[in-house]
Amino acid sequence: MIERLCVIGVGLIGGSLARALRAAGACREVVGAGRNPANLQTAVDLGVIDRYETDLARAVAGADMVLVSVPLGAMAAVFNAIRGHLSPHAVLTDAGSAKGGVIDAARQAFDGLPAAFVPGHPIAGTEQSGVEASFAGLYKDRRVILTPLPETDIQATARVRDMWEAAGAEVVEMDPVHHDAVLAATSHLPHVLAYTLVESLVRLGDEGEVFEYAAGGFRDFTRIASSDPVMWRDICLANGDAIQLMIEHFVADLQELTEAIQNRDGQQLLELFTSARDARDRYVDK
Repeated sequence: MIERLCVIGVGLIGGSLARALRAAGACREVVGAGRNPANLQTAVDLGVIDRYETDLARAVAGADMVLVSVPLGAMAAVFNAIRGHLSPHAVLTDAGSAKGGVIDAARQAFDGLPAAFVPGHPIAGTEQSGVEASFAGLYKDRRVILTPLPETDIQATARVRDMWEAAGAEVVEMDPVHHDAVLAATSHLPHVLAYTLVESLVRLGDEGEVFEYAAGGFRDFTRIASSDPVMWRDICLANGDAIQLMIEHFVADLQELTEAIQNRDGQQLLELFTSARDARDRYVDK
């Protein structure tokens, strides 16, 4: 049982965790923290949090679990603000999509990685953002990746694992460098492609007609381009090397497809599309 959970950044991710833990009876009190009092008051009105603080040092006081769920570019400022104010028994974790930068920020802010810091990443979300979009079932049967370091206390990792499992998630552990490479391929690249496709069509000049005749496939593929641009800017900056490698790999494959179309090579096109369909059916929709 978590006695007091402090959620720094009460949006879709943090808000949904608070809702899930409440529904499971796994948390006695939730304190929200952030810069926007109106958003935090909305979280109170919705029953997501019990109270809030805009001063992060006061927010984490007395909490035995602290989740930092802010854009990657704001992680360092949060860590610096709460340094020296965490309770001795508190566990600190995060929900950032790229772990290398978060770990570096924590190591700098705390003059070394705290033993009670457990980096994490819930593989869940929607194209919507904000506490109004949060719901208790977001993490049910979804994966959460923890990336503990050699310095990380085993009991702290176990407490974070228990928290996410109480929210309905399947928890796995992964090396942080490997995590960033995997997520660059499976999450970051698809978002970059969706944003780029929409912007590319806008630049055709007559986007009104283009989007008027967009079919269901276009809507499905580009749905994630409705995600928070600030969050995805920060992800691209934080995990830029791994994302760049994936973009280069994709560009090479796209060039291969371009040449097949130029050569009217129906057999190569059929083989490529069949292979892709079979792989998706086997791994994604299994």
